[in-house]
Amino acid sequence: MADTWQERDDWAVLFQEHDAEGTLLVVDQRRDAQVTWVHDAERARQRFVPASTFKVPHTLFALDAGVVDDEFQVFDWDGIERGFPAWNADQDLRSGMRNSTVWLFQYFARELGEESERRYLEAIDYGNAEIGDDLENFWLAPGHLEISAEEQVGFLQQLYRNELPFDEADQRLVKDLMIGEAGRDWILRAKTGWSGEYGWWTGWVEWPSGPVFFALNIDTPNRMEDIPKREAIVREALRGLEALP
Repeated sequence: MADTWQERDDWAVLFQEHDAEGTLLVVDQRRDAQVTWVHDAERARQRFVPASTFKVPHTLFALDAGVVDDEFQVFDWDGIERGFPAWNADQDLRSGMRNSTVWLFQYFARELGEESERRYLEAIDYGNAEIGDDLENFWLAPGHLEISAEEQVGFLQQLYRNELPFDEADQRLVKDLMIGEAGRDWILRAKTGWSGEYGWWTGWVEWPSGPVFFALNIDTPNRMEDIPKREAIVREALRGLEALP
């Protein structure tokens, strides 16, 4: 795939305008074509901790293993106050995905266990598929699991087509949980991630003419101040391609 990537000079300007260092990979499959655009191709092939973008495959693992039954099952908050107010409440899959509720997915990891986590990671060929020795944090910094923007897009393409080794109903549910917004003829499905040192935004926009996949990661030296740059850069780039209104 990388042989046909086209560098975008205007995206380099976009990153400069937002004072951001990072990469953006976009695969446009509208109208039965495939055009791949990139800013910083070298970084797009570099692996980073997935952080909360891992909630997408992790939800599939939990559904497949029966750790969670469906989107209606409620998981009781343990009463421990955490830094994000939305986490300090009972959760279900939808709120867990929307609020990136770390404790819920740490519970899933404990229930799944190390052996199952490894087996699932290898089954979907997810990044380096490594867990290390910290079952509850392997996808968070400074965990062992790492994935590149290129690999993120490859995973999302399989999910879009229901081609992952999971029940189609589970794949459709996870895609429903990913919906961020929609118009009359388009749907944006995406997931953010933040390691503390860098941030992700990955997903796709569905159109009648086909999907447009994207994966961005940027450094976040100013921490929370840099968080909004993730979506801002991607949205501007996609609007430039008429892939987002």
